[in-house]
Amino acid sequence: MKKFLCLSLMLSLPVWANVKLGYVDLQRALKEVAEGQQARQKLEKEVEKSKRELAAQENRLKEEFDNFQKQMAVMNEATRNQKHMEFQEKSSTLFKKAQKMQEDMAQMEQVALRGIFEKMDPIIEAIAKREGLTMMFEKTNSGLVWAPASMDYTNELVRTYNEKHKATAVPAKPSTPPATPAK
Repeated sequence: MKKFLCLSLMLSLPVWANVKLGYVDLQRALKEVAEGQQARQKLEKEVEKSKRELAAQENRLKEEFDNFQKQMAVMNEATRNQKHMEFQEKSSTLFKKAQKMQEDMAQMEQVALRGIFEKMDPIIEAIAKREGLTMMFEKTNSGLVWAPASMDYTNELVRTYNEKHKATAVPAKPSTPPATPAK
């Protein structure tokens, strides 16, 4: 069995000699292309707006409930039960609204990102053909653990995408503050 395996590997070596591989990091590319940055900023603004609206509604409901608790002692049992049920219903409605908002934001993100990824596909194909690659992998989802940087075509993808799909460039937020010169 070992002889057969060694023989088959030796016979297939010439085939592997012609294989040229590459990879791209689509998540990094998405963060670096101007259109991706704009989509993220737009989504973040929508999320913040929705969060503010939900927080305001939650605060109003809390104030109503606090007032209810203060007046509860002077209410008859039927009124107290009715008000309590109303608060449970309002709370449930608010919770459902928050869930719906999360679902809507996730769907908006998927639509925005799908459009960008669809625009990246022909660019990736063009890079692979130009470079004579046999296969191009996506770094994150392919199971790629390590590969030399010379096989990484992410920078080329970002540069070509930004040239081909002009968008107003958005300055990237620095991940670390700039270093101050030592005195």
